[in-house]
Amino acid sequence: MKQGLVVDDSAVIRRVTGRILELMGFGSTELDTGDKALDHCGAAMPDVILLDWNIPGLDGIELLRKLRRLPGSERVKIVYCATENDAMMIGRALRAGADDVLLKPFDLREVQEKFEDLGLILRQAKAS
Repeated sequence: MKQGLVVDDSAVIRRVTGRILELMGFGSTELDTGDKALDHCGAAMPDVILLDWNIPGLDGIELLRKLRRLPGSERVKIVYCATENDAMMIGRALRAGADDVLLKPFDLREVQEKFEDLGLILRQAKAS
């Protein structure tokens, strides 16, 4: 089973996003700080990380940089989750190592499409 990691300071967002991952067949771990996420990834690198930009401890950008220096990080897909379409912040995230960006609020369909684009899941046939 593929593993997902949700890093967000909001317990509600962590629960909802974790449930979306589970509905898509992923195992899910939810953490609330960048420091915890870095420790977790150092011990067991997930297949995908959904990372909020504003988290306690290491912020999202610094966490991205540190994650990309860990062994095995080249295979993990990191989706940077932002609350606003700020081109400067998104550019910083992509330069720091994010594979893509997802704007909040998002739903199951949007996460599925993003995961399809990233090659994490097979593309679903569109209903006619």
